[in-house]
Amino acid sequence: MVATTLTPIRHEGQAATGAMVPKGIVAFQGSPTLRATGFPKRELRDELRRIPSARNVVAVLSTWAQSLGMLLVVGEVVHRTGQWWLWAPAFFLMGRANAMFGILSHEAAHRVMFRRRAFNDWVGKWLCGAPGFSSNAAYRRVHMAHHRDEFGPDEPDLGLYGGYPITRASFWRKMRRDAFGESGYKNLKGFLRGLQRRVSRRSTIDILAVQALIAAILTWRVGWWAYPVLWFGPWMTVWRVLNRLRAIAEHGGMARSDDKRATTHHVRQHLLARFLFTPYNVGYHLAHHVDSGVTMWHLPGLNTELEAAGYVSPDITYPNYRSLWRALRARPT
Repeated sequence: MVATTLTPIRHEGQAATGAMVPKGIVAFQGSPTLRATGFPKRELRDELRRIPSARNVVAVLSTWAQSLGMLLVVGEVVHRTGQWWLWAPAFFLMGRANAMFGILSHEAAHRVMFRRRAFNDWVGKWLCGAPGFSSNAAYRRVHMAHHRDEFGPDEPDLGLYGGYPITRASFWRKMRRDAFGESGYKNLKGFLRGLQRRVSRRSTIDILAVQALIAAILTWRVGWWAYPVLWFGPWMTVWRVLNRLRAIAEHGGMARSDDKRATTHHVRQHLLARFLFTPYNVGYHLAHHVDSGVTMWHLPGLNTELEAAGYVSPDITYPNYRSLWRALRARPT
């Protein structure tokens, strides 16, 4: 069995962190392609860490096409046909677009998007981070602390997924705060405080410049209301819900451990979830934590190796996200 060192943390109305660690984790002895930690051996690692730069160019352009491009196309269709109801699905899909920008920003933060570091960081800053009000450099510093020691004393994201399972009432309170903009407002205040700090002022201004450019384009082609309602609005609401659901499905209620199977949930991926919650293979999160240098395109391959070797077993695999979310809100009182 895995030796797990817990960092007990309890929030109001929540169980102690570590309660969601699977009971079916058994010692793994390694395989011809994997070490005992699940980390791929040299030949497989070299294959999985190949960076497909051209494919990532397409991914970045595709994300812009599915966000700003989508709004411009829908605006033209609405103008020609008068079908105003099309703005409703566009609003929801912009929450997904924020998830896509966030995942690409995550990929750039790990410096596995492009082989040339300077280009990787430029794209991560201007084309992936800034559209979602995020400094890629600052995110990299915080996110690397998460990977160094999940649930450790410097874990930056504990407030998002610590203390599960929680009660149904607590779960739905969080969902309401996300859906109605309360969580987004707190995040926005934190972002704007960056203007008051010398260390973050430049990056905050850069992000606001990108947002101003997006606002100008939408105002020109759609209307003055398009940016606050269709770009900023989903970032404040839909994206918050999607981000929390994905984050707790990655680490909710897990524990500090040298074994990644005790820090990170494993969920079987299905088409609808991959479209809405986990685009760009981000749902293969256990594989990502086993080797964070593997690009998003090769995570399914590493996941296949982990399952074939027995590192990942059915006992620790959730069949879908619904079953995991039910378990995460299963605390009776």
